[in-house]
Amino acid sequence: MGRYVEVEKDVKLYVEDIGAGRPVIFVHGWPVNHRMFEYQYNVLPKYGFRCIGIDLRGYGKSDAPWSGYDYDRMSDDIAVVADTLGLLHATLVGFSMGGALAIRYAARHYGRRLCGIVLAAAAAPVFTQRPDFPYGTPVEQINKSIAGLYTDRPKTVADFGMTFFAKPISDPFRTWFNGLGFDASSYGTIKGLESLRDEDLRGDLANVQLPTTILHGKLDAIAPYALAEQMNKGIQGSKLVPFEQSGHGLFYDEREKFNQELLNALGGK
Repeated sequence: MGRYVEVEKDVKLYVEDIGAGRPVIFVHGWPVNHRMFEYQYNVLPKYGFRCIGIDLRGYGKSDAPWSGYDYDRMSDDIAVVADTLGLLHATLVGFSMGGALAIRYAARHYGRRLCGIVLAAAAAPVFTQRPDFPYGTPVEQINKSIAGLYTDRPKTVADFGMTFFAKPISDPFRTWFNGLGFDASSYGTIKGLESLRDEDLRGDLANVQLPTTILHGKLDAIAPYALAEQMNKGIQGSKLVPFEQSGHGLFYDEREKFNQELLNALGGK
């Protein structure tokens, strides 16, 4: 069942609500939308979980305002959705940029309405390299991608998709997955990537006071495994689960393991 939630004046987010039971909020990565979690939505409701997939502003079926693509505003959007739906004891599952937003939400909103978070291939604590942070992607590489979005967005998104999975995928699957990125607004795509480049969550890690499971591919060419190790060090009591055969798209590279570890984190199997 789909619905729209107004998160600020004249800005509505699309929310897919599937199944019944304890809520699990899914936050997608850049530049796709909630539909990337199709292979989780097919499974979790069987175990008594209610899957709530949010399209972030600028992506999927949500409104695409000109502004508001910083992590504070986007985490506030998630909070409004959780409040509007009256969710309690929810687990927030964030993938890539969505993982960064899960960290910001947990720190900024003191874990309100949550009982835990799952960080899947999270683009955190910092996605790009800094003088005091040698991990992540060089800023110059991100700037090149941003320039590409201004000149040939479909090719830039498709090129990004080529580095996503460590295992072979079918041509129809690649077409479908790239299409999720093509559905995003052009300026939302640009501004989201600018936030990935510029945001810094190192100060948030110590303020995450929730049970935290980190799922990360050892072969991730987009958010290197070293980022997972940094999150694991910074979030007290967090559990790091390596995916030896996965790239960034661990939710599909090792689909069965991912679903099992997700259920383990949820206490559902």
